Amino acid sequence: MLTIAMAKGRVMKAAVALMEQAGYLPPENLEKTRKLILNDEKNQIRYLLAKPVDVPTYVERGAADLGVVGKDVLLEANSDVHELLDLGTGRCQLSIAGPPDRDINQVRRVGTKYPNYTSAYFLRRNQQVETIYLNGSVELAPLIGLADCIVDLVETGRTLEENGLVTWLSLEDISTRLIANRGSYQLRAEEIDRFTKRMRAVL
Repeated sequence: MLTIAMAKGRVMKAAVALMEQAGYLPPENLEKTRKLILNDEKNQIRYLLAKPVDVPTYVERGAADLGVVGKDVLLEANSDVHELLDLGTGRCQLSIAGPPDRDINQVRRVGTKYPNYTSAYFLRRNQQVETIYLNGSVELAPLIGLADCIVDLVETGRTLEENGLVTWLSLEDISTRLIANRGSYQLRAEEIDRFTKRMRAVL
């Protein structure tokens, strides 16, 4: 039985729809159930329902053979996993944004829910910054002087616009990805390849 760690929240609905098109019908509604583990005996799939930030850990450490999670989470975790497939859902940009009258060269403090990725990015720029971890309403940070800018997901840009901020730089294309444990990818290659091919066929 293949074990798949599924990220709860925004990526799950679209990912489950794709899996259903591919013939993988979960035994219960994954978005509504309170169970954390569900078994699909017909297709020999075990679902682990987890917070997005935990999915790469479950996969990397072998608690799950596969994982479905956003690319932003993978970039932040920097986990040693095999990226199999871009599922094409949840598309947006990981971007730097701030007030329109400033620019990236003036940055000293950055508000973000991606501190590891952000620190690494500015280190590559040879720019010393302080990262301030925030988990919601990140756009508030530049408005109250907590940070000079933010690194966050941008889909339409409407939230930025309504708060007087603009995108300074788009850093990464983000979407939902199918990942695999490196050991499982070798030892269970046939099962994983079959699952991946069926998913790719509906994209």
